[in-house]
Amino acid sequence: MTSSSSPSASLLEVEDLHVAFPTRDGGVFEAVRGVSFTLGRERLGIVGESGSGKSQTGRAIVGLTAPEARITAKRLAFQGQDLLSATPEQRRAMRGRSIAMVLQDPKYSLNPVMRIGAQIAETLLAHQKLGRAEAQQRVLQALRDVAISDPERVAALYPHEVSGGMGQRVMIAMMLIAEPQLLIADEPTSALDVTVQLQVLKIMDELVAARGMGLIFVSHDLRLVASFCDRVLVMYAGRVVEEIKASELQNAQHPYTQGLLNCLPRLGQSRHPLPTLDRQEAWKL
Repeated sequence: MTSSSSPSASLLEVEDLHVAFPTRDGGVFEAVRGVSFTLGRERLGIVGESGSGKSQTGRAIVGLTAPEARITAKRLAFQGQDLLSATPEQRRAMRGRSIAMVLQDPKYSLNPVMRIGAQIAETLLAHQKLGRAEAQQRVLQALRDVAISDPERVAALYPHEVSGGMGQRVMIAMMLIAEPQLLIADEPTSALDVTVQLQVLKIMDELVAARGMGLIFVSHDLRLVASFCDRVLVMYAGRVVEEIKASELQNAQHPYTQGLLNCLPRLGQSRHPLPTLDRQEAWKL
């Protein structure tokens, strides 16, 4: 697989990225094996089943991989800055301000003992010196930007007092308030019902387009990615097995991608039981 160039100047360059973890028996498990791609101001989808390495790819980019992990790459750069040689202080300064990541489930990402407004303000104040009143106004505007109609009330709530859909909107507001140029969204709609999924995706799409950002959308849902993204990377066993325009996903050539598409239910067709993937060892090589 060769990485195609993005449709605009590259924000992110990833070449031959590897993420490995030590095992209990003294061995090494490679979660990500030689991933390469570039990203411009566009929407890139990364799809694959659980354990394919898609989330670990995102975490390696933003610098949230577990401390015991070993990360190597021929190149891992954001706007020309080498991320692998950046100090921990430099990476912390970039997180939220330049690169932000929305995690999968707000129940596990939001602090349960802090009010929502305080958590969003904390993210903003970590990167900008603002007065209390100005920070509060920015927080309320961030909540309005994610279609929360009563931001004053929501800002005063604790995370357990909001629904899953609203919690995910809060997470998006928190990650975008410092105006990053790259957003990594890791399964941001997997815990939501279909109606709320569409609302959250619409919000993300409008914000990314309005701000001219780059977006990496990590998901296991091929149909969702095909309808939302510009390009798609398909991952299997830690590797990218196919890269394709989202609009051409139905024409995928790799048997793994074809198998995933074939396993999807289809309206108007009786498909019981659904077909299963016949995995090949050659796909891992």
